[in-house]
Amino acid sequence: MAANFAVNNIRDFEFIIQEWLPTEGVFNYPQFADYYSRDDIKSVLGPILKMCKEVIEPTNDDGENDPVKFADGKVTTPASFGPLFHQLQSEGWGTSNIDNSPDAMVLPEMLYAAVWELICAANPAFMPYILLTSGAADLIQSFGDDKLKAMFLPKMMDGTWSGTMCLTEPSAGSDVGDILSKAYPTDDPRIFKIKGNKIFITGGDNDFTENIIHLYLARIEGARPGTSGISLFVVPKYWVNEDGSLSGNDFQTTGAEHKMGLHGSVTASLSAGENDGCRGWLLGKDPRENEGKGEGMAQMFQMMNLARMETGHMALSCIINSFANARDNAKERIQGRLMTDPKSGRVAIINHEDIKRTLMMGKAHIEAMRAMMYRVYLAFDQRHRDPDPAVRQAASDLIEMTTPLCKAYPSDEAWWLIGEAIQTYGGYGYCSEYPVAQLACDCKIYSIWEGTNFIQSLDLVGRKMSMKGGSVFAGWVQEMVDFCAAHKDNETFAVDFAQLDKALKAYKEMVNALQGYYKSNISLVPLYSRRVLTASAQLYCGRLILDQALLADRKAKEVGAEHYDYNFYLGKVAAAQYYLRNVVPNVWNVADIVIGADASAINVPIDVFEY
Repeated sequence: MAANFAVNNIRDFEFIIQEWLPTEGVFNYPQFADYYSRDDIKSVLGPILKMCKEVIEPTNDDGENDPVKFADGKVTTPASFGPLFHQLQSEGWGTSNIDNSPDAMVLPEMLYAAVWELICAANPAFMPYILLTSGAADLIQSFGDDKLKAMFLPKMMDGTWSGTMCLTEPSAGSDVGDILSKAYPTDDPRIFKIKGNKIFITGGDNDFTENIIHLYLARIEGARPGTSGISLFVVPKYWVNEDGSLSGNDFQTTGAEHKMGLHGSVTASLSAGENDGCRGWLLGKDPRENEGKGEGMAQMFQMMNLARMETGHMALSCIINSFANARDNAKERIQGRLMTDPKSGRVAIINHEDIKRTLMMGKAHIEAMRAMMYRVYLAFDQRHRDPDPAVRQAASDLIEMTTPLCKAYPSDEAWWLIGEAIQTYGGYGYCSEYPVAQLACDCKIYSIWEGTNFIQSLDLVGRKMSMKGGSVFAGWVQEMVDFCAAHKDNETFAVDFAQLDKALKAYKEMVNALQGYYKSNISLVPLYSRRVLTASAQLYCGRLILDQALLADRKAKEVGAEHYDYNFYLGKVAAAQYYLRNVVPNVWNVADIVIGADASAINVPIDVFEY
């Protein structure tokens, strides 16, 4: 049995939400004030941790031993996935948490994120079914009229129906503007006939919900070419009649992909309107009445931006469980003698220097990435519910600025970090009977989903750095400069603030060089953009984890070495110091590369790659 959910505590979530982030205001919002407080973290997450081990972890093995199958036009999912989907939806851990009606009892975004971080760690292949249903329902909630909301939301919220986002086509991946799916008018101005094919649709079919509601991108005849002419349609697998009954909608599954990982998650190819009978409801304006402009991409980006956050967070979940398993194995496996005392007996490998380094490397990355993710989830709560327009705007700016970092950085690092977790096992790590091998296969998709990480890097250097005339980016950098200046004389962390200061200065020089390339040699911008994104994330993570360390250091001194929390706080300090001293130096390394303007990778004919 390869699956093993090894996360054994929720202490870091408590630290982030109860001690570090300024969450008092969120818990005082009218939506939450009568239901939750900062003191409820354990009462919410404790049972989730238990459920992950006892209920969700076993389904992970089911996904591997009884993976998705496709035959005779039908998909079969692992037998335990359907009951789990309905259990989580009915118990309120799923789609109902995006209900924005004033009296809905929902969790703050940052707390809900902790819930599904644990669930995803217990079974990465399962979580997309709920997340995509939630995203699709959120779009209908935001852009649908009252009729569509009444028709679809209740059954999506309770899990009777599921949902997807349908973008990719055989001829158009990241270049969504080249899609070929078409929409044709009918006698009803809101209903269109849909024709087209989609591929790589996660959750595109299943055998455990009565209907699947696809948020489908297509172009209405007469609309503009490219992304500006695309519209978004609600296209159900089965048509919903006026009386609520279901009938066929000429929407078929034509295949299910055979994948490297996430074997319990359906990735489907779909065909709409093969027999001219597929219909969908238009969301937003008709391009024919809007100068040919569709609203589909703008609408879809609402779902995609949160989906990008979730994709990075799913990668983080895999990293977390990988290193929890590596830690437990290192504590149990006896091998070798310490170089400091070679005549003593054999020891558990967690005592060896390189294993401790590997585990600290994992811990530091996890805590730095988690700090970034939850700082941004706090902003989601603020943007959605804060009564102060200035707070909402600042939160929105932070979300826009950091979304590409939150998506790309964890999903880029997951592949090699989980490889390091495998390394701690020795030969056992390469065997499928052990859990980390599966996690390596599962995690690779996250750097590809929701726009490859190269696309995320172009978003950063092309849009986010220039947003509002560059003022948002400048403010984001300045906040880090101010933080560093305010604490540079801290004796405990003098080395670490010196590292952050050096990185900030190098980063500003790098950005100046990058901006110059737009005029002097624009091909250098996409050449370096991914490395610039990584450096940006490492800089921001360094700033945030160092802020955590300041608090943890004070707490450790307050409670003393005999206190049960002392080692937790000590670990927070050590993780921050490791990250600042071992990871953040990459920022000035990347800066040197970008400023050096080496173009050897692109200043050659493509024929050189034949040899």
